[in-house]
Amino acid sequence: MATYLYRLGRFCFRRRRAVLAVWLAVLIAVGGAAGAFAGRTSDEFKVPGTEAQATLDRIKDTFPAQGHGSAQVVFAAPQPGGITAPESAKAVTEAVGRIAAVPGVAGAPDPYATGAVSPDGRVAIALVSFDRKLGDITDGQRDAVRAAADPAGAAGLTVAYGGDAYNRMAQVDGGEAVGLVVAGVVLVITLGSLVAAGLPLLTALVGIGVALAGLLALSGSFEVISTAPVLALMIGLAVGVDYALFILSRHRRHLAEGLEPEEAAARANATAGSAVVFAGLTVVVALAGLSVAGVPFLTVMGLAASGAVVVAVLVAITLLPALLGFAGRAIDRLPVWRRALRTSDRTTLGLRWATFVVRRPVAVLLAGLAALGALAVPAASLTLGLPGGGSQAAGTDARKAYDLVSEGFGPGFNAPLVVVVDADGAAQPEQAVQDVAQRLSTLKGVQTLLPPAVDAPGRTALLTVIPHTGPDHADTRTLVNEIRDQRDGLKAATGARIDVTGTTAANIDVSAKLGDALPPFVAVIVGIALVLLALAFRSVLVPLKAVAGFLLSITASLGAVVAVYQWGWLDGLVDVPKVGPVVSFVPILLIGVLFGLAMDYELFLVSGMKEHHVHGMAPREAVVAGVKNGARVVTAAALIMVSVFGSFVFGHDPIVQPIGFALAVGVLVDAFVVRMALVPAAMALFGSAAWWFPKSLEKVVPRVDMEGEQLMARLEGAEAEPAKVLERV
Repeated sequence: MATYLYRLGRFCFRRRRAVLAVWLAVLIAVGGAAGAFAGRTSDEFKVPGTEAQATLDRIKDTFPAQGHGSAQVVFAAPQPGGITAPESAKAVTEAVGRIAAVPGVAGAPDPYATGAVSPDGRVAIALVSFDRKLGDITDGQRDAVRAAADPAGAAGLTVAYGGDAYNRMAQVDGGEAVGLVVAGVVLVITLGSLVAAGLPLLTALVGIGVALAGLLALSGSFEVISTAPVLALMIGLAVGVDYALFILSRHRRHLAEGLEPEEAAARANATAGSAVVFAGLTVVVALAGLSVAGVPFLTVMGLAASGAVVVAVLVAITLLPALLGFAGRAIDRLPVWRRALRTSDRTTLGLRWATFVVRRPVAVLLAGLAALGALAVPAASLTLGLPGGGSQAAGTDARKAYDLVSEGFGPGFNAPLVVVVDADGAAQPEQAVQDVAQRLSTLKGVQTLLPPAVDAPGRTALLTVIPHTGPDHADTRTLVNEIRDQRDGLKAATGARIDVTGTTAANIDVSAKLGDALPPFVAVIVGIALVLLALAFRSVLVPLKAVAGFLLSITASLGAVVAVYQWGWLDGLVDVPKVGPVVSFVPILLIGVLFGLAMDYELFLVSGMKEHHVHGMAPREAVVAGVKNGARVVTAAALIMVSVFGSFVFGHDPIVQPIGFALAVGVLVDAFVVRMALVPAAMALFGSAAWWFPKSLEKVVPRVDMEGEQLMARLEGAEAEPAKVLERV
């Protein structure tokens, strides 16, 4: 691989104008396609195969409104009894009439006619149904509903908008710009030059521009979940900067050794570029592996982020060498911190740290394991759920509506369960529906049942069950299971079959399915890691050590997520809108993403160790040299990733925020505890055994030459036969 990347780097350096022109043409073309073919993203987390989704699909012809978008318009008076006062009632009734007349609204019953008024007379709810699916509701229609209800607000009432139509997810608040600024500062400190620091930012922006434009162009033909572009942005920015930094730092090291810019760029592309390609491959495979869960929206998220990583790798090994060609020896122009330019300093913090770890490997291992173990303890209490109106930021309409409904009617009115009663096999369908309703009303967790909706033949009914607890409460999940446990008994007693669906039940089913998918997904990821790392390093112990470190990073990161988002720790420092279950796909997404990113640092550090060992250093000396040469870059890369991921923590999206937090903590732990402490300590203890590989596999496993051993052997012979060797290379 190193030889091919060497040739590619030299070609791009020489043909820099053509390479730059091609990338600009691609960016313009894909951007034009996005403008022409982009569609709307979806906020629906549908999971085929779950009972809630299968039931919804089965009844959509009988009850079309169940598949359509809905909203709550909540009216609240300042004082108890105020919503029933004549002037308030008139304002609410007129507002609901105007809402019903909005194009696209299928119905908006008067809350006074349906009894949707709180017992204290302070809150009334208008349940608005649309004539189309949630993803097809336009912002114009949402705004029209708001405008229709505005006069009620002018009459002194509080008006809030909730329900599926107003629970907008995966919105970027612009915090990623802060992450880019921090990344720029880290690059300037690390590289010491504005020119050098600007190149990784420039290539990352080109890569993310191409990736996001391509994803948006596909959204017109495929259903793309709204979190997919945000995840692609998050991952694309982080790896785009890091991959370019890896190659650029190796290029500058070669320049400091006296190589010409073209040769330095080619060799950097061959060695650091090999690590980038392997690291990118692990990220792509891990993200694409999210399809193992069998959840379509998660598969889309994984493929979208994978696409961003593929583009980042291609940009790093082609566009970056071309830009290095334009920079030439001026790569260190506009210096800011001259010490960073002296890459050959003998004594560095990385050298001192590596020497300390190699001298005391057992103590470092024990201390690191103890710290990670303590951080991982909360992970044992992990519970999963999906965000709703209660997870939105305080002050948003959706959160106001959620809180007003909870205060006026009880938290269960935000968690209605829809029980489908199929009485086609019952002798007396109407009586069967009544018997089912009576049996369900006696369950401990049920607050009330709303009047049933019955189809024209009278053989299928929808019972809306209101629990005592909210959508993310454990008792609500228990109630769903208890209702389903009644199925056989009700079938025997009444002849009717029941199924549970609705948004709350669907979210519970999704969380359960994702929880069940975690063990096989982890098994797949571990298997992939062992194969790829064995291929890269031709070693047995190195892949096993890498996987163990990855599992430690995952559990520690999940422990931190549980402590902050489920237990409420760091309240005030991290603005958590609502403490409760962790978003159900955060763990599996964290495993997929962090696996790939963790392998970045593993490949970069350990490949440096092996490179020195291959060239004759003793095992422990090679560990020290590898950490010395890689510490500055790995530290900078980790800080950049943490700043990019961390910038999403300060947004208010209930899905994006915990994902950003989990990845930021995961990278921080993995880079500074696992890779910079536990890995060199373990490698020092392994000694020469770290590079043992069974002879039976030597002939079977292909040699990828990631450290450039074969390439360097050819190049070292160039002094004797320069023309012939360069021709072969």
